[in-house]
Amino acid sequence: MNFTVKEAAAVFGQQIENETPLASVEFDSRLIKENSLFVPLAGTRDGHEFAQQAKDNGAIATLWSHPTIEPPQDILVIPVTDTVKAFQQLARAYKEKLAPKIIGITGSNGKTTTKDMVEAVMAQKYQTYKTQGNHNNELGVPLTILHAPEDTQVLILEMGMDHAGEIEVLSRLAEPDAAAITLIGEAHIENLGSREGIAKAKMEITAGLKKDGFFMMPADEPLLEPFVPNLTQTIETFGLTEGDLQGDIVEESQDQTIFTVAGTTFTLPVLGGYNVKNALIAIGIGRHFGVADEAIKEGLAHFQLTKNRTQWVTAGNGAAILSDIYNANPTAMGLVLDSFRKLPLAGRRIAVLADMLELGPDSAQMHEQMAAHLDDSFQLVFLYGKEMQALQKRLANTALADKVRYFAIDEKPQLIASLIETLEPSDSLVIKGSNGMGLSEVVDALKGM
Repeated sequence: MNFTVKEAAAVFGQQIENETPLASVEFDSRLIKENSLFVPLAGTRDGHEFAQQAKDNGAIATLWSHPTIEPPQDILVIPVTDTVKAFQQLARAYKEKLAPKIIGITGSNGKTTTKDMVEAVMAQKYQTYKTQGNHNNELGVPLTILHAPEDTQVLILEMGMDHAGEIEVLSRLAEPDAAAITLIGEAHIENLGSREGIAKAKMEITAGLKKDGFFMMPADEPLLEPFVPNLTQTIETFGLTEGDLQGDIVEESQDQTIFTVAGTTFTLPVLGGYNVKNALIAIGIGRHFGVADEAIKEGLAHFQLTKNRTQWVTAGNGAAILSDIYNANPTAMGLVLDSFRKLPLAGRRIAVLADMLELGPDSAQMHEQMAAHLDDSFQLVFLYGKEMQALQKRLANTALADKVRYFAIDEKPQLIASLIETLEPSDSLVIKGSNGMGLSEVVDALKGM
């Protein structure tokens, strides 16, 4: 980290002469090391209560806003009014010192995978750093900025949200040179009211986008079009059958997708035609920043997915498991099912689907709609959770009725037992549901069977 104690204090108007380089800035006292700056945040317990632990672990300075808790002795205290805002303010100052090119990515689905692809492409030409894991909120984005190595030339920031206004804060903090929206789905529709509300919230990523910046958006999303006339930036649309940048899928297999863009062939080491759209963003952004197509090809061919995003794992008996258990909404679940059912597989095809959370009053209808993505190519369908009852009832009137096994929210052990009893070594199954459904337990049980 290229930031001193003196520079950090100066951000908040405190003049000191301590030129000690900061090792890191952390809000988790357990991650503090020698010469770190500690940021106490409110949580289940107030972070100020852990300041002594941070000091014991080597913290040289701490932000401080608590009116009654006394800070530790022999540590530089930097008074602030709001530690979250101060954390963001510190990140802004560090970003301005590093002065990297910044790329912001948001969307209802695919933003983490797209971030991974963009980083792999940009790393072919630049020193890059990207959001680690899912650190994409008001705390994760400043943490990512502050963790960027001092030689970072390009910083790729994933931006997530639960409510309107959140992405605007992140965009104005980051002030990206380029930004992209992957797609508009139904994630957090319970809080935003409609897909129109989601589109408006995602477009907040342009709030801090440089006036001469670059913006990519899906060509097949009319809900974004009303916002376009207000933009001064260069806009490029993308899609599989329409847009400025179009991808044509040539071949899909269990662990590879091949597609072309205007005659140039690209290969992805992952399943799913839907991932081609994510790759188009990486191609467009890479080209914008002067990365040659051959280098883009190399980056995409070897990019690494963040854990739990559509990854193949093997059951204990050898069955193939397509695990996509980080999160779920109807668009994401439909896309994964469509790709899975098209795969050339030797054994039985099995779906394990759990509740999609935070869908609001139309949740039952949205779960029912998954019937359109299930056909006779599936030999078995396991449904788990309260909301999946709607899909069970819908499938009861179809040819799949005898293939459906339903498990209530308190029947996870029975679901696992049934899967273990049923699964054959030649089977392939897709497991999809919201993170809150705890499907990692199911995947781990199958891996250990």
